[in-house]
Amino acid sequence: MHSRTASACVLSREEVLARAEHEHIPEINATALAQHLLSQPEGCRKIEAMIADDMSWAVHRHDERHAQALKQTLRHFVTEHPEGWASLRACACLNS
Repeated sequence: MHSRTASACVLSREEVLARAEHEHIPEINATALAQHLLSQPEGCRKIEAMIADDMSWAVHRHDERHAQALKQTLRHFVTEHPEGWASLRACACLNS
């Protein structure tokens, strides 16, 4: 990710990569999308749902390493954005 992009977004690189994976878009576009979502009332919930979805797909593919990485990404996200805990999906993923 470009350093200018990283400084413009309040998400970690792993969170941006999770967005890029979910949407099948380049990091730069994922950064812009994440920034937009964070400015929306339900944005944090949408971001955590996307990370949780990707985590579920990784488990379904038996890719435990990636699932664990996404779990850490989700844990970091809800730590930095506590409103993410409002989602039952985030709670279920983190408590599994």
